[in-house]
Amino acid sequence: MADVVLSNVRKSFGEVEIIKGVDLNIGDGEFCVFVGPSGCGKSTLLRMIAGLEDITFGSLAIGGREMARVAPANRGVAMVFQSYALYPHMTVQENISFGLKMAGAPKAEIKRRVDHAASLLQLEQLLKRKPAQLSGGQRQRVAIGRAIVREPDVFLFDEPLSNLDASLRVQMRVEIGKLHADLKSTMIYVTHDQVEAMTMADKIVVLNAGRIEQVGSPLDLYHRPANMFVAGFIGSPKMNFLTVELQGIADGRARLRLPGNATLDLMVAGARIPQGKLTLGVRPEHLGGPDNADARIVGRVRLTEHLGAETMVYADIPGGELVVRADGLTRVSRDEMLAIGISTKSCHLFDADGRAIVNGALL
Repeated sequence: MADVVLSNVRKSFGEVEIIKGVDLNIGDGEFCVFVGPSGCGKSTLLRMIAGLEDITFGSLAIGGREMARVAPANRGVAMVFQSYALYPHMTVQENISFGLKMAGAPKAEIKRRVDHAASLLQLEQLLKRKPAQLSGGQRQRVAIGRAIVREPDVFLFDEPLSNLDASLRVQMRVEIGKLHADLKSTMIYVTHDQVEAMTMADKIVVLNAGRIEQVGSPLDLYHRPANMFVAGFIGSPKMNFLTVELQGIADGRARLRLPGNATLDLMVAGARIPQGKLTLGVRPEHLGGPDNADARIVGRVRLTEHLGAETMVYADIPGGELVVRADGLTRVSRDEMLAIGISTKSCHLFDADGRAIVNGALL
């Protein structure tokens, strides 16, 4: 069993607290992704699990064993770094097997493990090459192979795809996903790219300023964000936010005045709606034409991006901007007045502190 349990984990550098009390349970065999903006503490938290950073306070258990004071080599973890860190004078085979040789593993066991890793990562034809003869994606697979041969309880990935170009990142995302399905090992993966998080994770941990904002499955975080930070971070382009005014509540519906004086009756299902500033959130793909919409806002088209399968439309509205994800064949012109429809089922409502009061009903 290789579950990872963190209890009130904190990390300080001098008087500056970087990780501010993290409680987290990662189940055996889960693919867990830490995601958040630069400087949020995700890599520091990963390094604490690996033993490369000391834990200032709190408890860390791997497979039921307390690890806070255990040396990195004895934790049963293997880490894949952002840089490939391959020995340039060694072949692929020598790079993958180097750690096992240093540990004194028998030659037959080394060969078995290297052959197994090479098969999983499609490196059989590259074992005699040196790193300079490999592409970026191939080098990253070698770095992953070096981790696989250790047969760890937990794999740790620290932004391993950030040095690759866009097409290689997509390819490596698929390969790491297949690897997880084959090995069925616990994997913890750090990225700032929410697309990687959404496509790879069983569980996403959204971090911000050293604290966990929300933990959940990709679809839970996408459709039921706990606050505006999560709503704005998960999803590309990010969720649209509109400042709205509460006009009254009747029959379980809150009447909201939208920018431009349109109104929207939002089902609140008994939720307490505070007075003061409220923010309505709706994702770009959930905005559409005015027909059969519950409300509409008129905006002036400022920019369109034709991406083939879809068109991104940026429209200025009173007091702000709306981004609409439309069909790829949509044709609108700059400065055209566009009626944008809003459905209540896709709307989220947040209070003045950014906490979610109501989430959409699409999931």
